[in-house]
Amino acid sequence: MTGERERDKHVVVIGAGPAGLTAAYELSRLNLRPTVLEKSHTVGGLARTENYNGFHFDLGGHRFFSKVEEVNKLWHEVLGEDFIRRPRLSRIYYQRRFFYYPLRAMNALRGLGPWHSLRIVLSYIKWQLLPYRHEDTFEHWVTNRFGRRLFLTFFKTYTEKVWGLPCSELKADWAAQRIKDLSLGTLLLQMYRKPRKTIRTLIEEFHYPRLGPGMMWRAVQGKVESRGGVVRLNADVLRVLRAGRRIAGVVVATGGGEEVLGGDDFLSSMPVAELIMKLEPPPPPAVLAAAARLRYRDFLTVCLIVNRPDVFPDNWIYIHDPEVQVGRIQNFKNWSPDMVPDPGKSSLGLEYFCTEGDELWCKADHELIALGKREVERVGLVAAAEIEDGCVVRVSKSYPIYDSDYKDALAAIRGFVDGLENFQTIGRNGLHRYNNQDHAMLTGMLAVRNVVLGENNDLWAVNVDQEYQEEIQDGVDPERAAQGIENTLTRVFNKLDGVALGLALGSVTGAALFLTTMVHALGGGNDLTGYLQLLGQYFPGYRVSVAGGLLGLVYGLAAGFVVGWAFAFTRNAALALYLTVAYGRAEKKFLRRVFDYM
Repeated sequence: MTGERERDKHVVVIGAGPAGLTAAYELSRLNLRPTVLEKSHTVGGLARTENYNGFHFDLGGHRFFSKVEEVNKLWHEVLGEDFIRRPRLSRIYYQRRFFYYPLRAMNALRGLGPWHSLRIVLSYIKWQLLPYRHEDTFEHWVTNRFGRRLFLTFFKTYTEKVWGLPCSELKADWAAQRIKDLSLGTLLLQMYRKPRKTIRTLIEEFHYPRLGPGMMWRAVQGKVESRGGVVRLNADVLRVLRAGRRIAGVVVATGGGEEVLGGDDFLSSMPVAELIMKLEPPPPPAVLAAAARLRYRDFLTVCLIVNRPDVFPDNWIYIHDPEVQVGRIQNFKNWSPDMVPDPGKSSLGLEYFCTEGDELWCKADHELIALGKREVERVGLVAAAEIEDGCVVRVSKSYPIYDSDYKDALAAIRGFVDGLENFQTIGRNGLHRYNNQDHAMLTGMLAVRNVVLGENNDLWAVNVDQEYQEEIQDGVDPERAAQGIENTLTRVFNKLDGVALGLALGSVTGAALFLTTMVHALGGGNDLTGYLQLLGQYFPGYRVSVAGGLLGLVYGLAAGFVVGWAFAFTRNAALALYLTVAYGRAEKKFLRRVFDYM
């Protein structure tokens, strides 16, 4: 229960995206009446839904999936039966072929060919055994987990298209945050068995609002307003007024004029660099300089109305072809049939990644629609003649860039912002972190607990892949300490996945033995026949014959798996033994985590 003093607080929330509206929703549930200021014409922020002639367009494609129970509960509580469950299907377009993602063994083999597939697996084995010692860049991080061959095949072109930066300049933090726990090993495991732990990137189903994510946030807006809160649209915050270490109020644009709005506490999801520039009086020059160094990537969506009931089965397709500029294509009818008002038509969203003010951003809408028509036809999805209409939506500051300067710049900004007594930044742009929607919501929830319950949650450290505890404990939590140590070990010593390495080595060994046997069985070679016959002494039933080749495939897979798994176990065990000796006086919790690392 909140006290009388807390119920009298006036909290001002800047931004009506997932973070800001979640914060307002939580405040209203605690009997406070927040004021939300949104500069756009609608709520939802980066997760809003636009409407063009009855066709609903999601800007970016927002899956609703979370490990955070409070987030899931809020979604279902707000929308009820309008929160539908949808199957996920996505593919990669590469070299004029479509590859299922997550990868499927036969589909990948047919698309890449056996030789290219074998080189990918061999490259993976090489980089498992000889990884980069320090993972500073996106290129290092991906190569260590997928091998360089797969990095060049499926990651480099698309990533550089999205960010406008070479992979050697993009920091590893982005990959560790967005595709954590994913590697070629997990993809191989996915081909053979269902993993014990759900990896966000590999989920096969997700929830989705019937009319897009904007439906969710319009419903949250209605809940806030029904409880006495205020959500003001077209209310751009021009300046943030500071009195020492406190925020005194904000100056809001109002139809050609200005209005000063005061408050007791302030939560802001506006881009943190923009916030720093709007402070009055301004912060120290070093903080202003740090804000100027933060960079963002923008994107625009070309929405096309297609005069065809079905275009392709995917929710979305990643376009890795460097010959076209489009990066991803959404099929909104497959997200939810109600996104399209006419069942005889379809709607596509072509996403172009750019920088505000560049040539692509500044193209006229009709030029972008014409570009979209050409490129969707080139990819082979739709004939340009089938496209009857379209529109363009631009989204600025969509992706905080993790370049070489961002960490130092963000540290300087955080040092200043953390010193403000009644002010917190929340959400993707408020924290300059490329987070999912549920992560943004969690920062809003925890910020409210800081304001109303007097807690001290560190919003900058929020990570939805770590199950947050409901209570902040005093002192050092042994579980968190052990987890921190394990994370450090993982960064210093790249753990070998025994099952994944075994599958990779087994696949290569089995394929090599099968092909060699078949060549000699069919009379294509005689030099090794005698040596191959000797394998029958170790592999019962093996012969240099067609049937023997199939048996050799099985034996090779099994033998390679055993060797790969044993090597990984021995290497990991040796590291664990070394660490156990070195830290012999560590707590039992720590030792248990070290052995778990094996």
